[in-house]
Amino acid sequence: MPIKQTPLQLANYLNIKYAEYNTTKFIKHDPISIPHLFSKKQDIEIAGFFAAMFAWGNRTTIIQKSKELMELMDNSPHSFCLHHSPVELKKLSHFKHRTFNTTDLLYFIEFFKFHYTKHKSLETAFTMHGNTAQQMLTGFHHYFFSLEHIPERTRKHIATPEKKSSCKRLNMYLRWMVRQDKKGVDFGIWKNISPAELICPIDVHVARVAKRLNILTRKQTDWETALELTSFLRTLDKKDPVKYDFALFGLGVMEKLHHK
Repeated sequence: MPIKQTPLQLANYLNIKYAEYNTTKFIKHDPISIPHLFSKKQDIEIAGFFAAMFAWGNRTTIIQKSKELMELMDNSPHSFCLHHSPVELKKLSHFKHRTFNTTDLLYFIEFFKFHYTKHKSLETAFTMHGNTAQQMLTGFHHYFFSLEHIPERTRKHIATPEKKSSCKRLNMYLRWMVRQDKKGVDFGIWKNISPAELICPIDVHVARVAKRLNILTRKQTDWETALELTSFLRTLDKKDPVKYDFALFGLGVMEKLHHK
């Protein structure tokens, strides 16, 4: 892939890569495979949320640990969060994924019970705070940690633009729930958030590819970098800019694109 190219050449290239990776073949080896195990909307939301929050490090391990958790929740995460008994919670006492431990897990479940007792969908946990991604993610962070007895250690697992985080995992989760292109990968089950408002998930792999393609200028990978990347992608498709996450992620991780 040449570094120097016209805007049209770059757009064509990214469109080709988007089409190449946005297929059901992509699902099996990606954390999005976890919510695809379910058909009930609330199960998809909760399973997807855990899979997205676990999504750092080795993808095989992320999928294995997510499946392990779903099995501990009787493969009915929504029902488990709402109706668990103390004995059922005790089954979770040894669950751990990297720095995410039982303390964090129990708070997540407490939050889901709190939210789903009042709301039918997790979508409202985001939309109640505004229309832009920044408003939704900032508001969600405050809402998620609005319960009593919040473990301080758990705060690190939910990112927020207020702390300049790129919010990669939350942005990825929103892509899963919001985008609907009938390709079978993203779910498109949330109808009150516009795909045009989504922010492209960005990590070191995506940032490396974007810099190689002369899309990014910022050196760090933070919230402003995510906005810069998405702003460019909107010039290619203003209604669905984050579809190019498939292309950039595919080039960065699947094809192991490196600097020459």
